[in-house]
Amino acid sequence: MDAPTANQSETPHQWTGHNGWTTALTQETPYNPLPSFQHLSLGPSQRPPCVNLQPLNQPPPSQHHAISNALQPPYEEALPNRSTSIGHCVNQGPPSTTQAAFGNEHAESPPLPSPPLAGGTGYNPSHISPTSLIKQQPQWTLPPNYSGVVSESFPYKESKQDGDMIPSPNSESRYGLDPKLLPSAAKVIEEDRSEWEGRVFVSEPGSPLPPLATTSCIIEDRGNASPCFLRSTSYCVPCEGQAASLSHLPLGALATPLARPAAGQRPLPTCCEGACLQGCGECGAPMCPAMGWQDCGQRFFCPFCGKLSEVPWQHYQPTEGVEGVRVDRDIRPELSMGSYEILHSQKDEPTVLLLAIDVSASALRGGHLDLVTQQIHNLLTSLKRKDGAAQSDIRVGLMTYDSRIHLYDLSLALSRPHMLVITETEDLQLPVREGLLVSLSDCIDSIKSVLQLIPVFSPDGDDSGSVHMELPVKTALAILQALNCSGKLLVFHTAPLTEGAHTHSSSGLFGSNKSKSIFQPSELAVSLAKECVRQGCGVHLFVLSQQDVGGAWPGHVPYLTGGALYSYNHLQGEMDRERFSTDLRRTVETETGYKAQISIYVSKDLRVCGCYGLFIPGPSPSRVTLATLDGQTTLTVELTHTRALCETKGAAIQVVMTYSGPTGDRRTRVHTLMLRCSPHLLDNFRHCQAQTLLTFYCKKLYCAALERPLQDLREELQTEVTQALACYRKHCSSASVSTGQLVLPQYLRALPVYINSLRKSEVLLPGLRSSVHQRLQLRCQVLSMDTGTTACHFYPLLLPLPLSLGISTNAEPPGLLPALRCSAASLEPGGLYLVSGPLALLIWVGSHVPAHTLVQLFNTSCFSSLPSGETKLPALDSALSTSIRSLINRLSSQVPCTRKLWVVKQGDSCEEALQRQLVEDKSPNGGASYADFLYHVHVNSVRLAQ
Repeated sequence: MDAPTANQSETPHQWTGHNGWTTALTQETPYNPLPSFQHLSLGPSQRPPCVNLQPLNQPPPSQHHAISNALQPPYEEALPNRSTSIGHCVNQGPPSTTQAAFGNEHAESPPLPSPPLAGGTGYNPSHISPTSLIKQQPQWTLPPNYSGVVSESFPYKESKQDGDMIPSPNSESRYGLDPKLLPSAAKVIEEDRSEWEGRVFVSEPGSPLPPLATTSCIIEDRGNASPCFLRSTSYCVPCEGQAASLSHLPLGALATPLARPAAGQRPLPTCCEGACLQGCGECGAPMCPAMGWQDCGQRFFCPFCGKLSEVPWQHYQPTEGVEGVRVDRDIRPELSMGSYEILHSQKDEPTVLLLAIDVSASALRGGHLDLVTQQIHNLLTSLKRKDGAAQSDIRVGLMTYDSRIHLYDLSLALSRPHMLVITETEDLQLPVREGLLVSLSDCIDSIKSVLQLIPVFSPDGDDSGSVHMELPVKTALAILQALNCSGKLLVFHTAPLTEGAHTHSSSGLFGSNKSKSIFQPSELAVSLAKECVRQGCGVHLFVLSQQDVGGAWPGHVPYLTGGALYSYNHLQGEMDRERFSTDLRRTVETETGYKAQISIYVSKDLRVCGCYGLFIPGPSPSRVTLATLDGQTTLTVELTHTRALCETKGAAIQVVMTYSGPTGDRRTRVHTLMLRCSPHLLDNFRHCQAQTLLTFYCKKLYCAALERPLQDLREELQTEVTQALACYRKHCSSASVSTGQLVLPQYLRALPVYINSLRKSEVLLPGLRSSVHQRLQLRCQVLSMDTGTTACHFYPLLLPLPLSLGISTNAEPPGLLPALRCSAASLEPGGLYLVSGPLALLIWVGSHVPAHTLVQLFNTSCFSSLPSGETKLPALDSALSTSIRSLINRLSSQVPCTRKLWVVKQGDSCEEALQRQLVEDKSPNGGASYADFLYHVHVNSVRLAQ
């Protein structure tokens, strides 16, 4: 079983909205999968040309095997007492007694399969038998002459290991499988990049699978939305709802409405509201290429509600051709483009920037306000208009707070700024309105004078215990409501975190008879976030004092309003100061939409049954309201059948977002995706991608963690994947496939390693060193990621770095070297490696790295004197140092937040940070290795398929 910890929530709690996930577990009798492997072999006709691999030496099989449920093998290891160093050698022979494999700490470990098996990897095409029908189901047929099955015999490990690799107990498979021969996610990503990088993908109805989200290529919109805006979990929808349920693959889409187009792509076309064709008069769906024209263009059919709408005479144009398209199709983006934008005539107030600085006694004693005010001033003076010709005219407001609120009147009529002190904070009333928000170009000098005085304020006693983070948020809401505008609020907080004395006792896990999840926000936080959403106020909180233990977690309000939480340790070190400066600038300069309202339309034979992401759920899953959003904000939409779909008409998904820009312009973005439908069950598997399914499952499970026990979520995820692979094996693979062959859909080869990484993530499986604050922060950070960033988080890049780069060398740049598998077996003692993820950045240094490499990169020649932990690479005048720092900067520009760089030496105590990133190995929190997880999934899927 997964190792339980004190931080793990195992009791459900009701959370309003559509974030629940109820998947019924299949009731099966207990089953021991191991004996079936004693008869596995490849027949003569099925044996691929490969090298025979011998299993590890093992003890004789025991007559008493541990028994587990067929769909719920508790294959996670017990939590280790201490971290195991990757660099230590271990005995490669099997121990006489091993750790329990089935949840009982003292149970006997299941024996390894006794006979040596021939195994190999590769593709084994086979024709599908159309006679493999499904009992008590409609007679689905399989397309003839298809060869898309990835069939791999289970590879068992040789007893002799490569001496150059680092032997690690975390990389060893309990069942003798060779992890290096299992399907590789790094190889899948590299193959997709080789196929699509630098090329043009045409997105149109009926087009093939798009490139992976981790592949950078140019997308040409020809009637279907770009996958960077809207990506479907399957690009071929089953016609029948029974087929969709049988496949156990999710039906839905991932929407990133404000995604930034890749370099080289044209911006979205924009049409004015008056000149744009009106959409459906029945359901309100905007005009799109999915509409069908009738009566020579006088009416059109809406696929989302099935109704006909008349075309106003001002916009009438005849149709032509067999398909009946309008003659002006090519000049109207709403008729020819899958994504376009409508500019409305109405206009809101321009957005504003509010700054709130904590000046309590603890903040003034911290000594960091000088740096904070200086960085704020530098940022404001550098802000320019979009054309870059003059200083930005964004309206700015400034306030300071302790137990009271200090507002500043920055009116031009005043000779100097006036401070307005508000002591009655319960019933907040603004003394003035004019002068609280002034154009930056007019008040930059006044703001500078106030910022210079803040560090020299006199502390008014020790009032740190009564400083509430909600106070500046409520004040900012009062200002925005009084002036009827939206914007960003930046709060720089130092005092100990509290949520308010009158609600603090009811917001935690204790002090209440009702069980609660640790991820559940308090009622005060939800109420405050709702007010921010209504006003379009995005909260960004900079916590300047390290407060990881104790106190309330302040991140609920920022993340529920489209903002973020940033934490620092009093800005004492140079790296913390650089990170603060980068985070501050990125927060202000990121393109943001305000007061966003998202509507989701689907074909009339489908319906939206769930929507998952960082937002406050509303009464309908097809309607979402956000305070702010940026180019990373991604929502997961889950669909279900209401009746059978027509194969000839297909299915359509439309995501419509109405929002306000920084200048107050009201705009509507329309993204439409048309999908094929098929009665063949195989087509559903052929048109899915592992990264999309990973993101779908991640957002669904992380939202369900608000109300569901974590162990149930992990087990249901494993059940879904096992049943999906069993369905594919039974109904979509060749009848001649033996039980010893691993059968995976071609584009889902990386799904097991992704799912295993998700199951053992710190959010769903906490470790002994996982604090509640860290898990809360991690959950929100991952929920705010898009598809490509999510895939990189659960399977980071492991890049080998060159040991030297001379002027005359012809070595490839480090950024072009292929990524390795995320396993300790990929690390060599004489190598240098970079691990890059959205939230992690590490350099691993082997103990045998040449001295000249250490000198060129770290300015030290001795491995023992090399500092480990959080560090900054020195700017040395060497080709190696320049190239690696350039690579790190390039990778850092592709992630949504600033990362700390860690240097990890082989055998050092910091290696646990690296072990968390090596997702194919056993993780420090007790998560199973990729090989062991795949073993159980394969055995149970074989059993279900028989």
